[in-house]
Amino acid sequence: MPPLSRTMLRSRAVLRPRLLLAGLLVALAGGLASGCAGAGLPDLADSGLLRIGQVQGTGTSSPLVGQDVVVEGVVNAVFEGLGGFFLQSAAGEDDGDPATSDGIFVTGVDAPHPDVVPGRRIRVEGTVAELGSAPPTLTAIQAREVTPLEMLGDDAIPVAVLRETPASPDDWERLEGMRVRIEAPLTVTGQSGLQRFGELITSFEGRLFQPSELVAPGPELEALAARNAARTLVLDDGSNEQNPREIPYLASLPDGWPSHDAPFRAGTELGPVTGVVDVRRSGYLFLPVEPLEIRRQAPRPEAPEVAPELAPGEEDLLRIAVLNLENLFNGDGRGGGFPTPRGAQTPELYELQQAKLVATLQAVDADVVVISEVENDGAGPLTAIRQFADALNDAGPARDWRAVEVAEGPGTDAIRVGLLYREGRVTPVGAPVWPDHPIFRWGSRPPLGQAFARPGGTPWLVVANHLKSKGGCPAEGHPNAAPGDFDQGDGQACWNAHRVTAAGALADWLESDPAGLGTGAAILAGDLNSYGREDPIRLLEDRGWADAFALAGHERPYSYVFQGQAGRLDHILVPAARADQLRGAAIWHTNADEFSGFGYAYDPVPTVWRSSDHDLLLVVLRP
Repeated sequence: MPPLSRTMLRSRAVLRPRLLLAGLLVALAGGLASGCAGAGLPDLADSGLLRIGQVQGTGTSSPLVGQDVVVEGVVNAVFEGLGGFFLQSAAGEDDGDPATSDGIFVTGVDAPHPDVVPGRRIRVEGTVAELGSAPPTLTAIQAREVTPLEMLGDDAIPVAVLRETPASPDDWERLEGMRVRIEAPLTVTGQSGLQRFGELITSFEGRLFQPSELVAPGPELEALAARNAARTLVLDDGSNEQNPREIPYLASLPDGWPSHDAPFRAGTELGPVTGVVDVRRSGYLFLPVEPLEIRRQAPRPEAPEVAPELAPGEEDLLRIAVLNLENLFNGDGRGGGFPTPRGAQTPELYELQQAKLVATLQAVDADVVVISEVENDGAGPLTAIRQFADALNDAGPARDWRAVEVAEGPGTDAIRVGLLYREGRVTPVGAPVWPDHPIFRWGSRPPLGQAFARPGGTPWLVVANHLKSKGGCPAEGHPNAAPGDFDQGDGQACWNAHRVTAAGALADWLESDPAGLGTGAAILAGDLNSYGREDPIRLLEDRGWADAFALAGHERPYSYVFQGQAGRLDHILVPAARADQLRGAAIWHTNADEFSGFGYAYDPVPTVWRSSDHDLLLVVLRP
């Protein structure tokens, strides 16, 4: 299912049938099967030929950069979209050194060349170069002359077999340009670049988690980040163009793309994959030369049911959902004002975006919904938040949704937080409240609190939050940046000092009892833009707040996937002193694991899948 916006056909890799694995096995410590590399090497001393391994050398750059060389080898893959092909020493003709790669990229050849096909022996004369702006770079020969020789066939292409996780990303250097079969299990862990670049993030040893979701900044986090880097393998379609209409290595999917019948979610398990090790964009990529074998599609989950039995004497429970709306903007509220500064570009796409979000909330039985990234456009019937509540009522089955409305903001950002509630289930107690602290005048959106009570229950102050994002790192001299807002290299990215200050201000404000309910009667919820063990979350824990999902016994919860690593930017925190009032918690993974092509901008079906880029959180409390 190609996304609707695709308009150009990319050059595609030349695919071959499934390869025979009778070729030479190249030795590499840490999981590659050993073979007969270097055995029976022909004497090239008088021929003027160099072995490819001699050209590659043992470092990230060739020792022969800028020099003219002549090499021979067998073509192991052709990628017209990259403007060249990969050449590898034929079986028995490598340099015998496992520390050097026996493959190399050849560029400068008119494509397609009828005689440059996998399995063909080729002689290449040209100049050695390193392609790329930063290490690692791709060692290549810029060819002046290419001479096709005899056809040797697939059996002449040595295939290195990888059965274990590499110890370090640097281990791929010894396989640069070579044909490799990965038999260690791979898991799909992120598709953020699939739609635009034909990239798929996979990982060894199961899916990846953000290090700062699991451990606090420090040596343990650094070790975990290094391990994640070693476990990560990015598959690429072998083209530099953008927005492919098809990706050859996805040909095994029924439609050649993720579809609702085969969604190809994060968590999908792959079988062995054969391809070539490439170096581009300052990293190692893997270019499959045959369609992926999909061993198990990760299933789509049913809507969560958090329905604990009522304890003796308990009335009904309070159910609170949290959802980032991913920039829900409604233009001028009358069907005009598009494209909007953020969000949908047309009225039709806005209606589809809203319908997907409505379907998501329809599927969970919430009393109160904490939202973020809704247009900050005041109060009244033309606002995005009011029209979202109206859309929920129009869709049913519940038709008693209301929005907590404030005339100005709070705050001056283009987006704000918000609260929706069912007036047949809960009653607002008092007026909305929010803090007047300087940290919320720029960057972090002001929190918005509203107390709600179920009939006969004690009120809870529900506080919606959205702290400053990790991106948009400040330049020197930024008027709102403290020293700790620059990336410290500790896994917390940028603006961490800002988020820490905001978290502290939030805790202070709540300790002042802004709703007059008494301290310890609040719930903090929303997008805190901080993973589970980062400074802002740990500060709040130190101030007496507890993670609802930890209390509920969840192991490694996540609601967001960034660059193939799962974690939580979204949180629900309850007073530790009232932890016994938490009756359950769940996360509905309808978004974070899904292919972006199911979003409203590409898929016209108004399903819950990829209604946002964040998953929905749900907690149940004793009122």
